[in-house]
Amino acid sequence: MKDRILPFRQIEWWVVTFLFVSIILSNVVTTRTFNLDFDQSMVYFAKIFIPLIFLASFYFFHMKIFPNFLQDGKKSKLIIYSILTFFGSFISIGAFSVGANFTSDFLMPFYFNSLAIYAGYGAIIYILNQILLTDINKDLQPYNILRFVLIYIFLVIFLFQFQRIAGQVVLLTFAIFIPVILTLILYNFFLVYGLKKQGRKGEANAFYILLIFIIAGIFIFISIGKGDPEFLIPGIVIIVGIIAILFPISNFFFKKYDNYLGEINSLNIKVDRSTADLSFLRSQINPHFLFNALNTLYGNALHENAENTAEGIQKLGDMMRFMLHENNQDQIPVIREKEYLVNYVDLQNLRLKDQENVEIVFSHSEENCPGQIAPMLLIPFVENAFKHGISFQKKSWIKISLRCLDGSVHLDVNNSIHRSNEEDPERKSSGIGLENVKQRLNILYPEKHDLIVRENDLEYFVHLSIKL
Repeated sequence: MKDRILPFRQIEWWVVTFLFVSIILSNVVTTRTFNLDFDQSMVYFAKIFIPLIFLASFYFFHMKIFPNFLQDGKKSKLIIYSILTFFGSFISIGAFSVGANFTSDFLMPFYFNSLAIYAGYGAIIYILNQILLTDINKDLQPYNILRFVLIYIFLVIFLFQFQRIAGQVVLLTFAIFIPVILTLILYNFFLVYGLKKQGRKGEANAFYILLIFIIAGIFIFISIGKGDPEFLIPGIVIIVGIIAILFPISNFFFKKYDNYLGEINSLNIKVDRSTADLSFLRSQINPHFLFNALNTLYGNALHENAENTAEGIQKLGDMMRFMLHENNQDQIPVIREKEYLVNYVDLQNLRLKDQENVEIVFSHSEENCPGQIAPMLLIPFVENAFKHGISFQKKSWIKISLRCLDGSVHLDVNNSIHRSNEEDPERKSSGIGLENVKQRLNILYPEKHDLIVRENDLEYFVHLSIKL
């Protein structure tokens, strides 16, 4: 309510609908339909159909004609449809008014008074917008509260000039009973329930007792002034209604509202925590892969007299560009993640291609992979395979399969296990990448990924499917 304007066009529509439905129901309930003569029947139907016509006219202009004009700016449509709505409602209401003897001719004061009230409300709202909505960064709560007050004021003004059709019951309900009930609810929220929620039960109980004494005092004073003890009965009814009905029901909804706010705050905290976790995880992953790549080039230079160093540096440059420019994005094309994975495996092949005991099989489709994916989700499983699956003395194998389908990515990694390889330059890597990617999968793709990990004494198998 502080940072945005409430949808007042819809609020005004629902308030007016509630008003006219109340008028119609009141007229239906308070009129005995049996043994009505012709004149009484005309009055009965007029009190039902006149509010219906007013409501329909309000809907067409307030919810359709004028909003469409604000969107397309076509004045001709606004004028034509407004004239049609005016004459349609004017003739219909006039026929019922004359038939029910509400007026002697078609120049109905209450009809034009209603139009004047609606036009006056619109003019005041326009002026209010020009005064209070010039600063987009200001607190909008006073504006929203003022709009509610204006809606109520013009509603009561309309009822006073429409009371011959609306009736005294509806007028008293909207002019007195509803404001009194809202005042009591606000009193309870701020001075009784609110203080109890703050742990100030003594003050809350004092305000609660004070309210009861004020109401009792008012009706005792009226009873003494009128000299009739029967005036105490409404006071007793009101006090019992407050104690047994109004305050318990309002407290129930206040608690529901507090629980709702608590859930929103919890969700906001979880979102902030998840965002912080993702940033932290990424900050861990970036140097992790960079150092692995440098170790690979170091081992390659020692074993091959620098014959393939140029190719290795080129691939490392592609990987570093990926980490610097794309790894910090929330989503990247799947093809870029695939290219990073291919470069990583190629660097490993440069280091291991002369090792007879090592078999590396990498199968992937050549066509482009469609869709978007969070970066650095696939490489940790492949990196883990090279970290634990390679031995220069024992038979080793790594088999990688990457399949890109429409709307999903599937990665299978199967490798031998050699955890005590002293000659492997990646043996001392930190190993945080695999745990981090599991956490990221749970945060970014809840219920949208399938991770299967199997392990025995000889080999390690990972299957990962992600719905993009």
